[in-house]
Amino acid sequence: MAIGPMSRRQFLKTTGAALGGAAVPLILPTSRAFGANDRVVIGLMGCGGRGDFLAEFLASRTDCRIAYVSDADSRRMGPVADKVARISGTAPRQLQDFRHILDIGHVDALISATPDHWHALATIWACQAGKDVYVEKPASHNIWEGRKMVEAARKYRRVVQVGAQNRSAPEVMAGVEYLRSGKLGSVHFVRVLNMKQRDPIGKKADEPVPSGVNYDLWCGPAPMKPFNPNRFHYSWHWFWDFSGGDIINDGVHQIDIARWLIDKPYPRAVSCTGGKYAYDDDQETPDTQVAHWEYDDMTLSFNLTLWTPYMQKTAWEVRDLDQFPDWRFCATRIEVYGTKGMMMMGRHGEGWQVYGIDGKVVDSHFGRHPHGPHLENFFACIRDRKTPSGDIEELHRSTFLCQTANIAYRVGGRRLEIDPEGECFIGADDANVLVKRRGRAPYQVPERV
Repeated sequence: MAIGPMSRRQFLKTTGAALGGAAVPLILPTSRAFGANDRVVIGLMGCGGRGDFLAEFLASRTDCRIAYVSDADSRRMGPVADKVARISGTAPRQLQDFRHILDIGHVDALISATPDHWHALATIWACQAGKDVYVEKPASHNIWEGRKMVEAARKYRRVVQVGAQNRSAPEVMAGVEYLRSGKLGSVHFVRVLNMKQRDPIGKKADEPVPSGVNYDLWCGPAPMKPFNPNRFHYSWHWFWDFSGGDIINDGVHQIDIARWLIDKPYPRAVSCTGGKYAYDDDQETPDTQVAHWEYDDMTLSFNLTLWTPYMQKTAWEVRDLDQFPDWRFCATRIEVYGTKGMMMMGRHGEGWQVYGIDGKVVDSHFGRHPHGPHLENFFACIRDRKTPSGDIEELHRSTFLCQTANIAYRVGGRRLEIDPEGECFIGADDANVLVKRRGRAPYQVPERV
């Protein structure tokens, strides 16, 4: 049975000792009215790389307060709590199990910086508990859970912002408007690149669970297999139980931009091929991948390599200057081919340029990294209750593209026709099995949120 608000209360009653005997409010709050000087009270779930970054960034803000940090690996909480204390002057409380945070009435929002397999359930439980949510990309582990996130956000009238920062980037918005204006002509082909070099993860044996790790909680909705360091911190990205490889880890940023640019409904079909060609390691997901999504009058293509050192992400300092990348070697670009010209667009502040039919630049827009504006938008929406720029519905649809590509790859690379109403596949039982996972009690996404 999925844990809803009532069972979370029961959980807290039986595990109160973990909170050091402190009294915990057991009410589910509705949105509160914020005064001009009121700060948004935050609980952070996940103190790893991205959680650590967000904690540092949020601790420096005056409009919010990180009151709680949590991580299934208790060893990660202390350094993040100490960092928040140094920056903000107030130390957050450390709670290994984030479910405690959901039943604390004065917490306004949950920041979810967890592995992908926890995104949906944590978001749904937070919505049920009356919390707004900032959840890192991708939206979900699988298609069905992503739709349940949308349903929960709408049912409980929650702000759910996904960490797709480009949705708050002025230069991307300008690029969208440029295409809408027709200056590029009719667009019939878009290519998305996610090409770089990542080190192989090697091969490692199973070993005992490290001290301080609640491994049952860390696995959560995923199958609980023997502990292996290659299926744990960060390396989880390359295993189907927890994620979907680099198309969904990193490529989802560019795919989201591309989907925004082309302004198309669901594709009618998808195909995807590739494999593990370069690395002999424990990784399950491909190191080389090519996906195609078919629309009525265009094709969207995605190319991934993890073994191309000459393809580079643009340096952070360059992204915040009036410079463009060398597009030939830009690892994370989007190419938009129109009948009147071609657009090269980057992500996270790389900007864009348009080349005319004579091959010369006819228009351009510099960028800046949008992580600040994206969080600004989240906090503004908590206060005014408007739809955020990276709303869960939009990012579910973009993540859906990544997930359909991975499913096509996993069933042998064949072409799959898509049912847009059911968000599944037509006449492909083996593919539809991968649209949803069974889950693991008590960490199951409910059929009715």
